Amino acid sequence: MFNHLKEDISIVFERDPAARTHWEILTTYPGVHALLMHRLSHWLWGQHLFWLARFNSHIARWLTGIEIHPGASIGRRLFIDHGMGVVIGETAVIGDDCTLYHGVTLGGTSWNKGKRHPTLENGVVIGAGAKVLGPITVGTGAKIGSNAVVVKDVPINATAVGVPARILEEEKTGKEEFEKNKLFTAYAVANVNDQFNPEAIAKSLQSLLAQSTAQDAKIAELTLKLEALNVDLVTDAEVASAFDVKQPAKTKPSK
Repeated sequence: MFNHLKEDISIVFERDPAARTHWEILTTYPGVHALLMHRLSHWLWGQHLFWLARFNSHIARWLTGIEIHPGASIGRRLFIDHGMGVVIGETAVIGDDCTLYHGVTLGGTSWNKGKRHPTLENGVVIGAGAKVLGPITVGTGAKIGSNAVVVKDVPINATAVGVPARILEEEKTGKEEFEKNKLFTAYAVANVNDQFNPEAIAKSLQSLLAQSTAQDAKIAELTLKLEALNVDLVTDAEVASAFDVKQPAKTKPSK
């Protein structure tokens, strides 16, 4: 229990620059409180003390604004930042080193018994307000953008955004390299200038800009060649006639 608490506090220091002291974290961070109370609720649930487990989780929700079903399985070093409105369902499974922001829902899409909530593998980051629904799997190191609605499996190291969520890109950077460089993506959004940026839209824009620059250079080169052939490019009409295949190009008379 104390080892888990020590890890819970240390992970806050790593992922929240606003954290100042151990005492501050222990007394004012609802995510830490919710995890502490969930461990008790989960133990009671395992002892078949279902009502007591649910009552304890109900008190935890009242105190922290975070609702975790006693049956949910949670790994080590989970960081719940802010936490208000987080809901984790009964059959949800969360791996190690995951991060959830406020308003995240790990919910079900069926009234049937059995596995009906998501499984998060290690190192998953889920942005504020995102909904991950159904018995799906979010792969190791994956990121879910804020307010996304995810209803299908997310591959390892991929980024999912939108409603319904679409996979932007699978990261070429492996989990070991990710950990080696100590990269952390707050709210599942990366710095556009970051070489490990998982945001494919930013990369696409950079590609379009590069292509536009190359086209400008090509047009300038073609213009120089046309001028070398004495093609008059002064007016639009002359430019049009220069490229009209039905009549020969107009050229400047030679002096």
